[in-house]
Amino acid sequence: MDPLSDLSPLEMGDETCFHCSLPVTEQEDIVANIEGEPQHFCCTGCKAVCEAIYAAGLDGFYQRTPEGACLAPPPEIPKELALYDLDDVQEEFVGDLGEEREIHLLIEGIHCAACVWLIENTLNAISGVISAQVNLSGKRLHIKWHNSVIALSQIIQRLGQIGYAAVPYDPEVAEGALKKQNRHLLYRMAFAAFGMMNLLWISIALYSGANEGEFRTLFHWIGFALATPVLLYSGYPFYRGAWSGLRHLHLGMDLPIAIGASITYLYSLYVTVTGSLVGEVYYDTVVNFLFVILVGRYLEAMSKRQAVAATQRLLDLQPRVAIRIEEGNEKIVPIRAIRIDDLVLVKPGERMPVDGVIVEGQSVVDEAMLTGESQVVTKTVEDSVSAGTINGHGVLQIRVKGSLRNTALGRIISLVEEAQGSKAPIQCLADQIVPWFVAVTLALATVTFLYWVGSSFEVALLAATSVLIITCPCAFGLATPMSIAVASGLGAKYGILVKNGQVLETLSTINHVIFDKTGTLTEGGMSVVGIYTGEDQWTLDRESPPSLFITELMKKVAAVERNSEHPVALAVGQWTDGFMHVKDHLHTTDFHYQPGLGVAAMVDGELVQAGNTALMTSQGIASSEQLEQIAVRLDGQGVGSFFVAINGHQIGLIAVEDRIRDEAEALIGTLKSEGLHLTLLSGDRRQAAEAIAKRLGGMDVIAEVLPEEKDQVVQRLQDQGQRVAMVGDGVNDAPALVRADVGIAMGSGTDVSIASADIVLMSSELEKVRLAIGLSRRTLLTIRQNIGISITYNIIMVPLAMASIVTPLVAAISMPLSSLAVIGNSARIRSLFKGVKINR
Repeated sequence: MDPLSDLSPLEMGDETCFHCSLPVTEQEDIVANIEGEPQHFCCTGCKAVCEAIYAAGLDGFYQRTPEGACLAPPPEIPKELALYDLDDVQEEFVGDLGEEREIHLLIEGIHCAACVWLIENTLNAISGVISAQVNLSGKRLHIKWHNSVIALSQIIQRLGQIGYAAVPYDPEVAEGALKKQNRHLLYRMAFAAFGMMNLLWISIALYSGANEGEFRTLFHWIGFALATPVLLYSGYPFYRGAWSGLRHLHLGMDLPIAIGASITYLYSLYVTVTGSLVGEVYYDTVVNFLFVILVGRYLEAMSKRQAVAATQRLLDLQPRVAIRIEEGNEKIVPIRAIRIDDLVLVKPGERMPVDGVIVEGQSVVDEAMLTGESQVVTKTVEDSVSAGTINGHGVLQIRVKGSLRNTALGRIISLVEEAQGSKAPIQCLADQIVPWFVAVTLALATVTFLYWVGSSFEVALLAATSVLIITCPCAFGLATPMSIAVASGLGAKYGILVKNGQVLETLSTINHVIFDKTGTLTEGGMSVVGIYTGEDQWTLDRESPPSLFITELMKKVAAVERNSEHPVALAVGQWTDGFMHVKDHLHTTDFHYQPGLGVAAMVDGELVQAGNTALMTSQGIASSEQLEQIAVRLDGQGVGSFFVAINGHQIGLIAVEDRIRDEAEALIGTLKSEGLHLTLLSGDRRQAAEAIAKRLGGMDVIAEVLPEEKDQVVQRLQDQGQRVAMVGDGVNDAPALVRADVGIAMGSGTDVSIASADIVLMSSELEKVRLAIGLSRRTLLTIRQNIGISITYNIIMVPLAMASIVTPLVAAISMPLSSLAVIGNSARIRSLFKGVKINR
């Protein structure tokens, strides 16, 4: 006889699903033989998944799943899996479309370490799979496989068979998943807030005398009705975390939160049910505690979402469409349709859609978003261009050499993702102490109960409850976050935006600071800093205004440069606009731009030419030995320059540079005096970078660094044992900002680097770097003091509670004292900014 026939409908209706643990109704019940035993399932999906797990010999998954954990029925497998096997589709997600491929998959249905074990063991056993690694926190799977042996669709199909839905990782999809998780957390926080506000009125009534009147019991039951759903719904994440910690023999912060809330709730329930006149209820304490902790959890979750959004901003820098030239015709196509060796057209002002080589046309290209350097680069036939950079005034035809992930920008995106994944979380001092603190608290409460139970059960319960209430780890929980909250808020007030509170602890241990040159130590834009003629000169540091001759010369140069979009032309225009007496716009004709050389035009009947030495030589213009010597001297100082000729005679030299910020030299001197090691990082020529470093008072120089190499520089220093802070502002700085122990972005930088950094200087004032380091050191000191305050408080109050001198009511009143002391001590951080002007 079939053993399944012995089961009655009633018995089947009382079962739970063998796979997901959800209840099985009589109408939905599906029974199957698993290892010779009849097992019940809620749906065919759970049955199929379970059979696949046992068939693969991976039934250890069920032993590794935490008791009481609901796996949930398997999610729906994505449709049209065969599409993922097309190279056209994989091109957007797979770096190299060769024989060995790798991809990041976003996994739905993963929830615990058992899931990680199941996925990795299942996939690693498949022929053709090279490796499979699961990131539990990011719910991502990094898999490498031989494309000729197994297709990507087969891998995704196999994941579906064991209960997981997978799709290629897309930052927009990942951000949506994080949004959903954060929304659930927000609901729990809002629910706790609702309960807290209503319980406030109950507490006011009880503390105002209702606890001694005829309505005492009624108010207790109303409090019970409000607190119970809050504890079950809002407190669920803490109970889940506490149970998980116990299963893995780790006493984390969730355990004392769960114990404190549970004991306080259970004691209040005891008083409510028995109607005892000796004790008091503390439902308000339970709900308030949960609400405050949930607020902190929600803010932490939001920071994770911002990290994913930073990667999306990088992707947004690359155009989604391109103009492809087909048989002489222009056709707008999606960027994913572009192939290697296609011919694309880039019009003036557009972003380059691909990496490639110019086959026709010439222009200047703004590569600042990629390289961080302010000067545009002249590009002509056979020169390379990079996706995401901005074309200047020319029309270019480009032969495609790379698109999507196979571009320089795409590689930077990959570096950011890799660095984000490799950054280890900071271990707070409080987390190291809490497990021991929790164990001691439980032991003391037990000893107290056992000591007094011989005298009176109620006295024993009150004394043990007093110990648990009075030693509630609120102060330990507040020691770190309260200090960080004050420091973060204070920093924001003074233009220091701390995006990840824990980074303040790390910044206090930094011993090496790397400064990117352009836009960080310099202003990030070209400026006229000197004008020289045969007999006259004007420099930026002179208080006197320029002479009439120099003013007239600059009016003519500005008239020519006004027709150009080159940064040098903009610098000349800004100089002339800065002097009130330079208002006239002279008439120009026959403007001519020579890429890499300079410009020329007729200005009121005079031929005005402005450019480098090569332009002067090509036009047969005799050079001035005096001006040539000045140009050489300026070049040695890292200052650029160009010559001006009128009617074939060289009469002037104009010096331009990306000016060093006014406060840069003082900051470098201060940091060096504090014992910090400093490095200047730049993509410029070594001579120019060393000249800048010398003018700043001296520091190490790493020059001629390619965009992809900046985070490697940080990695090398970290491998040498250095604790590195990186200060930058360009897109190419984003991987280095993430890779560094602390990334600091200038507020004038791009959205990408700001989103990738841990600290943002909103006003771009370099002095804020020193203040940020000082703030971090003060914060760490305050954290240590707060922990000391909490320990001292417990040393005094716990013996009083154990001696039954302190009642639960007094304990509930006393408990906030240590927290108030921690809050008050944290507020002292404000004294660090005494005398500092608020300037954002």
